[in-house]
Amino acid sequence: MRIAGEIVHWRGPAPYHFVRLPDDAAAVVADVARDVTYGWGMVPVDAVLGATRFSTSLFPRDGGFLLPAKDAVRRAEEVEVGDVVQVELEIRTRR
Repeated sequence: MRIAGEIVHWRGPAPYHFVRLPDDAAAVVADVARDVTYGWGMVPVDAVLGATRFSTSLFPRDGGFLLPAKDAVRRAEEVEVGDVVQVELEIRTRR
């Protein structure tokens, strides 16, 4: 699936950056989450932002899902908090 979203900063115990999935994409993920999660509702995905491909897991949050925007990916693609990005996601199945 392809999504667009804003890079946001979350100040937890350690600072993180995320892209919140739009509601329609979150609904698709929620439909398959039980079949692919490895615990805590985390959904493994392969993602592409710009020319950078990376693997991560979607975090369930407030009825939706957050895509971590890794520091290395943000640096490689020169994106910062507030930028709206296009991301391709592929949900990985359990092996």
